Amino acid sequence: RMAARRALKAVLVDLSGTLHVEDSAVPGAQEALKRQAYLFFHLLWLRSAPVTIRFVTNTTKECKRDLLERLTKLGFDIAEHEIFTSLTAARNLLEQKRVRPLLLVDDKALPDFTGIATDDPNAVVVGLAPEHFHYEMMNRAFRLILDGAPLIAIHKARYFKKKDGLALGPGPFVAGLEYATDTQATVVGKPEKTFFMEALRGTGCAPEEAVMIGDDCRDDVGGAQDAGMRGILVRTGKYRPADEDKINPAPYLTCENFPEAVEHILGRLL
Repeated sequence: RMAARRALKAVLVDLSGTLHVEDSAVPGAQEALKRQAYLFFHLLWLRSAPVTIRFVTNTTKECKRDLLERLTKLGFDIAEHEIFTSLTAARNLLEQKRVRPLLLVDDKALPDFTGIATDDPNAVVVGLAPEHFHYEMMNRAFRLILDGAPLIAIHKARYFKKKDGLALGPGPFVAGLEYATDTQATVVGKPEKTFFMEALRGTGCAPEEAVMIGDDCRDDVGGAQDAGMRGILVRTGKYRPADEDKINPAPYLTCENFPEAVEHILGRLL
């Protein structure tokens, strides 16, 4: 099956848990990214086959501007246009639906929704927003959904990695609203196929010409492989032993970390 694939043209890289955990970079990640970009540039010059890097993230804790600032401070050489977030995907959907959302997102993420009307909401958007996950706010969302408001989940991650350990993601709260209202949420982030296709849009790259690197076996690797890409799972961030066995088909490859994944791509896929 792999032998039939076309040459690699795009690498999608998860951020939190793959390149960094909060304000700490994964050891060696900055150097690996520079090495990958450097060699990709020379491959482009040698064979005129562009290899695009995109950073794809489900993070809803901060807007794209703040995320880029955080990554730059950590020593990553990343351009804003190279980042595709689930917040961007959520905003696109809100504009398409022309709805006024109740935004259950972190206040730091609000700049990515500038210009979206939120008065008299007729939709519910759920991201990672611990300060909003209390009874009164969840009950408000519950009542809106009962009255017909669509439920939009920026993503449904079960948990994520913090410096002090694993922490609940928005998934359990979305599932609670789904259960209480007998409604199914529209999910816009990973692992949805539409998210990965949007991330590739403008690259001129088909899914079978792309590889995804991430620490989440379901959302990163499983989602990418369901979309037709290869998926590389890294044992950093939220990774737990035997995660590889939680998806079918299994990951194309499991690596200790991002630098090891880069070495495999440069040595075996290009």
